[in-house]
Amino acid sequence: MNAALKAAQTALNAIILGKEAQLRLALTCLIARGHLLIEDIPGVGKTTLALALAKVLGLDFQRVQFTSDLLPADILGVSIFEQASSSFRFHPGPVFAQIMLADEVNRASPKTQSALLEAMEERQVTAEGETRRLPEPFFVIATQNPAHQIGVFPLPESQLDRFLMRLSLGYPPVVAERALLMDRDRRDLLSELAPSLRAAELLELQAQARDVKTSPALVEYLLALLRATREHAGLRQGLSPRAGLALRRAAQAFALIDGRSAVIPEDVQAVFVPCVSHRLMPANEADGGAPTAEEILASVAIP
Repeated sequence: MNAALKAAQTALNAIILGKEAQLRLALTCLIARGHLLIEDIPGVGKTTLALALAKVLGLDFQRVQFTSDLLPADILGVSIFEQASSSFRFHPGPVFAQIMLADEVNRASPKTQSALLEAMEERQVTAEGETRRLPEPFFVIATQNPAHQIGVFPLPESQLDRFLMRLSLGYPPVVAERALLMDRDRRDLLSELAPSLRAAELLELQAQARDVKTSPALVEYLLALLRATREHAGLRQGLSPRAGLALRRAAQAFALIDGRSAVIPEDVQAVFVPCVSHRLMPANEADGGAPTAEEILASVAIP
């Protein structure tokens, strides 16, 4: 494993206790040039995770609290008339950051949610007739409240598909929570974090991940997984080709973190559930017959 990347993992594990697997998947998502959706109850460390990633990676960070009255211009930016120059000048919004935290993204209206679609897919923003590139690297971390909570607008399928992974942090293990209660506040520790990686090093890791080899046999395994979702009667529709490409990119990044130059089936299995669980739509919400991502994975043998 890259020494700087290992140092980043160690630093993150010291801030978010007892969540090594989730933190590794978050780094995998970033190296795969994806975006991350964290769905969980308030207070389990979602915002702290985003802040820790930004600090450890030395990246520019912006946080936006999504509310029902938030407007697209509040995210993308707006042109303001300046008297000195007698002209309008565009003031970039918080999306023009290397890491953007969209906190409680499903509390905003669908119109505001959709303002992120172009940014997340094309890594650019078109506002007032002009297209502007976003910085590199560009990584969106969105947190989402459970659907049963009051005042939420469910993310549409097109928005969910823009997220490479969906994770849940959950409650910490007892040992970790005991240490959490006895130690200093995690936000105080965040202020002492030093960057372990530079932006240029992260971009290099992202390029290396794209070069991790995927053998023909491994591609057949990916195709079998995609086919299993498309042929299951309990699902409204199967995984799209874009989902298949996302799964391959995530497996490549996971292999790179382990120091391998080729993807193995275990890499695909490690990233399958977080990559596809939010993309599987049941054919009938009421009958409960839809398979879980874990069941789909278990049903497909390695060729």
